[in-house]
Amino acid sequence: MKTFYGKPVFGGIAVGEIRVLKKEEKNVHRSHIDDGEKELKRLEKAVDETITQLKQLYEKALKEVGESGAAIFEVHQMMLEDQGYQESIQNMIMTQQVNAEYAVAVTADNFAGMFASMEDAYMKERAADVRDISERLIGVLLEEEKKEINADVPVIIVAQDLSPSETVQMDKSKVQSFVTRHGSTNSHTAILARTMNVPALIGLDYEDGIHGKIGIVDGFKGELIVNPTEEVLALYQKKQEGEAAKRELLQQLKGKETITRSGREIRLYANIGGISDLQSVMTNDAAGIGLFRSEFLYLEKEDYPTEEEQFQVYRSVAETMAGKKVIIRTLDIGADKQIDYFGLEKEDNPAMGYRAIRICLKRPEIFKTQLRALYRASAYGNIGIMFPMIISVKEVRSIKEIVEEVKRELTSQGVTYGEVELGIMIETPAAVMISGELAGEVDFFSIGTNDLTQYTLAIDRQNAALDDIYDPHHPAVLKMIQMVIENGHKGGAWVGICGELGADLELTDTFVEMGIDELSVSPSCILPIRRKIREHE
Repeated sequence: MKTFYGKPVFGGIAVGEIRVLKKEEKNVHRSHIDDGEKELKRLEKAVDETITQLKQLYEKALKEVGESGAAIFEVHQMMLEDQGYQESIQNMIMTQQVNAEYAVAVTADNFAGMFASMEDAYMKERAADVRDISERLIGVLLEEEKKEINADVPVIIVAQDLSPSETVQMDKSKVQSFVTRHGSTNSHTAILARTMNVPALIGLDYEDGIHGKIGIVDGFKGELIVNPTEEVLALYQKKQEGEAAKRELLQQLKGKETITRSGREIRLYANIGGISDLQSVMTNDAAGIGLFRSEFLYLEKEDYPTEEEQFQVYRSVAETMAGKKVIIRTLDIGADKQIDYFGLEKEDNPAMGYRAIRICLKRPEIFKTQLRALYRASAYGNIGIMFPMIISVKEVRSIKEIVEEVKRELTSQGVTYGEVELGIMIETPAAVMISGELAGEVDFFSIGTNDLTQYTLAIDRQNAALDDIYDPHHPAVLKMIQMVIENGHKGGAWVGICGELGADLELTDTFVEMGIDELSVSPSCILPIRRKIREHE
């Protein structure tokens, strides 16, 4: 028996046969071609086939992990269709008279190298995306057959790394867990693992000789146990059964109140990225939606979404939730979410640059279009609006002036709208420190712990090299949360958490004791947190 140690991405117990995946190096040789136009047509056909594959992956991901998880494959398609990427390949074919496979491979190396050299963590991750789509395109050009995991027994997938496409393509009925040597806890693949409810580990330095052996993944401790003794195997099989029983018990919590033993109610809402996530919200019995990421409406378009397009989406969500609270975050792009048609200039430090509410206040025409759609939709349900990246009272008052302008316009046009709660995200230390003043301006606070943690600790949460010191439980972060709750309540605002920390079961009791009013988490986390709250004295 031997134990290997990594970092947990998603908890749970998995038992199965270990399959070490070795990515076959694609033998891409440089070949001289006589007919460049013919080779371009061959490339075009391969690009079309690759786009078809990506669309299929998107549809599969949409069904299994929701819109937010599937969005990566739309990004991959956009990258594949990028004019600069395609022109580089085409130019190499025509000027150097080389085969398409070779031109794609060289372009992939050049573009990946360019992204990898960038300081911005989001852009660094794009290097892996370029390699992923390029490998897929080369595979089509080489007419490689799609390979699937063939197994008649439960398997644990172990690999150097896994791309989002590889993760989604796994048959969850066969694959119990996956373990990788590389990757970060905030990578696309890690996020997909959590969404898919698959126990997963990263940063685990395994040996190739473990292939074919029986393994146990402890997603809570971050351990891979190879060739366990009969006693250890029996122990973990019992734990696995216990986890299954817990999941069954959780289902019995559907329809129950999220209330402590002392009678205090906590509103338990869900975070979603689009309409396709609503089914998961309903299935997991969320009391409402605490974060609807409206930027996906913009990321999916090649031009600004119209007021009518936005209205139809917001209305659909409001109607589906049938009177339950739906809190929609206004446009939050910039930083790691870039959209070409916005024409944003490159920034040395985009995480602290021109993003979110800063864009909306400087481009009020975009902001007003979204606000009009939101207020029109409020006639069909219980909508709240929250504004991201707030650092001052002045910003909030500017927002409220624009809101009042929009309401006057709608009234003059005879358009009805409902009562709308206005809130702000507390995700900067500045907002924390003036939360007492901000509370008098809004109806609620929603603490965005992801950004608040990285800004407080001055640590890029996507930088794998800093994972060992990135501590969301840091006393400074917890003190800030406590301060926001106290100041919010003093000023008459209710306070929630919508960052990933809200789903941390180790902190649920702490948040309840702090006086939190609402927790908004991934739909799959709703029932475990409800149980935790109901057990709280």
